[in-house]
Amino acid sequence: MNQGNGSQRKTLLPGSVIGVLGGGQLGRMMALDGTKMGYRFITLEPTPNSPLGQIAEQIIASYDDVTAAEELASQADVITYEFENVDAGVAKLLEERSYVPQGSKLLYTTQHRLREKAAIEAAGVPVAPYRKITSLESLKEASAELGLPCVLKTATGGYDGKGQIVLRQEEQLEAAYAELSSTGAELVLEKFISFTSEISVIAARTPEGEVKSFPTAENIHVNNILHLSIVPARIPSEVQRRACQLAEQVAKGLNAVGLLAVEMFLTEDGSLYVNEVAPRPHNSGHYTMEACTTSQFEQHVRAICNLPLGDTTLLSPVVMVNVLGQHLDEVIRRTTMYDPAAESLGVVSKLHLYGKSDSKHNRKMGHVNLLCGSVEDALAWVEQTNIWRH
Repeated sequence: MNQGNGSQRKTLLPGSVIGVLGGGQLGRMMALDGTKMGYRFITLEPTPNSPLGQIAEQIIASYDDVTAAEELASQADVITYEFENVDAGVAKLLEERSYVPQGSKLLYTTQHRLREKAAIEAAGVPVAPYRKITSLESLKEASAELGLPCVLKTATGGYDGKGQIVLRQEEQLEAAYAELSSTGAELVLEKFISFTSEISVIAARTPEGEVKSFPTAENIHVNNILHLSIVPARIPSEVQRRACQLAEQVAKGLNAVGLLAVEMFLTEDGSLYVNEVAPRPHNSGHYTMEACTTSQFEQHVRAICNLPLGDTTLLSPVVMVNVLGQHLDEVIRRTTMYDPAAESLGVVSKLHLYGKSDSKHNRKMGHVNLLCGSVEDALAWVEQTNIWRH
């Protein structure tokens, strides 16, 4: 068993065991690629028969179970995480008992919006103007300073639009503060950025400091859930290059190891603002699975194991479309039969399902990568199927 901490640089060769905090779909897809490379996987995850647990060994216990964390540390040569809401204390324990190249500091930073924003600014990358909110009075003062509209968010937790409220009128302030302060989380108020596009870049960094980024994705959200990722993004190539440079700058500034997903807003005047970051594989990077020389999941394994990073060249235009519970049956039917519409548009669909037992409305059950000659052809296919109309 390798002893050490995230500040050390170790090269883990195939045959090594990768421990994963979390057993969801991101860990599953990481293991599918990592297993092909010769690595073995074990996960700590409370839900039995989890997506990752179906294809790897699983320790069934809560994330804050110290005994289970020690068992994971005893069996894994390197430990990573597949979502950031992992108990930072357990991550610190694992860092002391095992090898966690991402370290607990990155997790501690990205779990908290205020810490995250300060770190991004320290890296010299712009974020939307923001203020820490400690009372209703401070909310009133901050909203007057920043100007409405603004977005009030919990500093911790929250995903897919949860834990945030858009404020457009002063009359909303009191109710919004009451609702979000009742969670017990610290609050942050962000200036609403009037954007023309939401984009993201997945960057990877090794313990040695090698950094590479994937092509910029243009992201379309519906009901605060990612619906489409479009690559190449339909924005000027110069902006795409600048977005990649900023993402790599953030990865270096945060001293990240592994993947760092950097979400940004693009404004009418060409300015880019980082919205948030995630130190793990990301939904908007799923397109890399077929469309790039190296997938984001292989790249993450390469990075945490201190192997040279893979080539990130885009091999084909691609549109990734999320499959939610309400889409699942029709997507399976459509992608397992002859599809004349896809053939006429020159679109090749690649379905990925996550192995989740319960199909629920708005629950992410899988995704489809649509390889195409032009992203407009893939978008036309999505429109023609009528699957994603609800």
